Amino acid sequence: MSEQTVKRLYDKFYQGDTSHSTEGNGLGMAMVKKVLELENGEIYVNSEIRKGTKFTVKLPV
Repeated sequence: MSEQTVKRLYDKFYQGDTSHSTEGNGLGMAMVKKVLELENGEIYVNSEIRKGTKFTVKLPV
């Protein structure tokens, strides 16, 4: 993902990949982040173009 996409990843209705703009509505990651916040969890993303993206989710025990 580009830096721009990573920065806006959790914005409601944001779709970084415009090739799929007719599918979905850009709420998935915003919902994930909200659920994690409600459960006192955290999410981190590390992305390198052409190498891949890694998401880390932490939840309290």
